[in-house]
Amino acid sequence: MKGERVILVADNDKRLREAISYAVDAEGCRVIPVCNQIEALNCLEREDVDVVIAALKGPNIDGIKLLEVAKLRNPDVGVVLVTERNTIDVDLAVKAMRAGATDFLTKPVNLDKLAIIINRIFQQQELICENKELHQQIEENYDHLLTGRSERIRELRRKISQIAPTNATVLIQGESGTGKELVARAIHLHSFRKDKPFIAFNCAALNENLVESELFGHERGAFTGAFRRRMGRFELADGGTLFLDEIGEMDLRIQAKLLRALETGEFERLGGTRPIKVDVRIIAATNKDLENEVKKGRFRADLYHRLKVVTVQMPPLRERREDIPLLVESFIEELGRKNGKKVKGITGAALKALMRYDWPGNVRELKNCIESALVVTDGDKITLDDLPDHVLQSVGRKPPRIPFDPIVRSDHLNPAHPRIQVGMSMEEVEREIIRATLAYTGNNKTLAAKILNIGKKTIFRKIKKYGIKMDEIEGL
Repeated sequence: MKGERVILVADNDKRLREAISYAVDAEGCRVIPVCNQIEALNCLEREDVDVVIAALKGPNIDGIKLLEVAKLRNPDVGVVLVTERNTIDVDLAVKAMRAGATDFLTKPVNLDKLAIIINRIFQQQELICENKELHQQIEENYDHLLTGRSERIRELRRKISQIAPTNATVLIQGESGTGKELVARAIHLHSFRKDKPFIAFNCAALNENLVESELFGHERGAFTGAFRRRMGRFELADGGTLFLDEIGEMDLRIQAKLLRALETGEFERLGGTRPIKVDVRIIAATNKDLENEVKKGRFRADLYHRLKVVTVQMPPLRERREDIPLLVESFIEELGRKNGKKVKGITGAALKALMRYDWPGNVRELKNCIESALVVTDGDKITLDDLPDHVLQSVGRKPPRIPFDPIVRSDHLNPAHPRIQVGMSMEEVEREIIRATLAYTGNNKTLAAKILNIGKKTIFRKIKKYGIKMDEIEGL
């Protein structure tokens, strides 16, 4: 969403323009007041307007025409039409609503009510923007999440396709970094609610009172600092999907109010008395064992059973290691474009290290690891030396020992098993040492030269002299 918001106020009443401009300007927006149709149309032509406040029908202003032009230029623009008291033309109002008018106000305009309407328009525009980003994120990341040939990932794909078209509540369980929110977004995107909002809320991010306000909204004066009515996440998600991340961290009192909202589809804003009805699909996620939390009295049993109508268990990356090569390949392609790095792939030694690591941060950690390696590498492939230290230390990266065999053998040059033996020439010994060092560094010739204490030109010359090839190195 852009930083500066632009509001066009079109009315031939100077005092009204000034009052609205003053009130709205206090909200931190840029206000453009005009007194006639031509100026209003010129403004719509040159400015990216977020909200239009205009007379429905005036001596020099045609609100319906402005509405149509504004919507043509920006379908997401909010339009508030102002009418004289007790003079509203019903047919004209119906035409305006069909054309996309957001709301109507009568003179004298209630500026507090106008501020609430504008705030609601901004929230809706943010949701539209977020949903556009959601579609883009799913297109970019959905394949990464479901990349792989393992049985666990195939089962996940099947389950998403089964539950997405339904209206069932879903509980996603799994470790951090396994992609729980991405699965929730994928379920939403493949459901009949896909054109409605997807609202995500982290239940652990705020204290108890703020969580209640964020979820259910509040009325003006409900608490210190509540200067105006605010819509909660349930209202914002009406018709769409509400994703409750880290549901296991929610306070028991809020759990009770959430349960009522799930069972009845109704709730009250903080400080309010009027029930508000919404149509929202709930998808919750947790990295906790909620059944165990219920036994310990930290999570309501009735809410737990209400949430787990359908459960999705996210597999940790260490349990589907066979998918790592494909994930690495897709991340190199995506992150290479993002960072402007022309990296073609990864060396065998580096990939083996990634396959041995346990990935406590799962796919998220793997993606961050690949991005880090892409940024620091100087070559066209990621090598062992490019990987983060904690990954190398965890898998026990140590310089390989080249066995010495005092017995002369006829197969001493087996390319898959470097070995120094009695009877070898010094050139053969040197070849084996260079091969083993290159394998250790992931074919990083500069690093290998430093380890061997020889010049970079020297190692290139010896590689050529001994005919050492990449497939030999990766085979070690």
